[in-house]
Amino acid sequence: TAPNQVYLPHTAGRYQMKRFRKAKCPLVERLVCCMMFHGRNAGKKLMAVRIVKHALEIIHILTDQNPMQVLINAVSNAGPREDSTRVGSAGIVRRQAVDV
Repeated sequence: TAPNQVYLPHTAGRYQMKRFRKAKCPLVERLVCCMMFHGRNAGKKLMAVRIVKHALEIIHILTDQNPMQVLINAVSNAGPREDSTRVGSAGIVRRQAVDV
């Protein structure tokens, strides 16, 4: 098994301590942690886990698909299709759009 395959999205891992380590965090746990914002929801991870669990059950009932695959497809469709890079020489730099 991969280290990011967990049964519950509550690993208490320190994924923000080093650059790019959050890429190893399970996707559902990142979704749960993003839901714990805005004051009244801050720090209530068990409540966020329960909400995500119910949402994934609803997705399974409505679509008859694997809810994890639906979540992965949604994240991949939400990603950027193009980025910008620096093009130039001798101190003159301009931004150029490139496909990712």
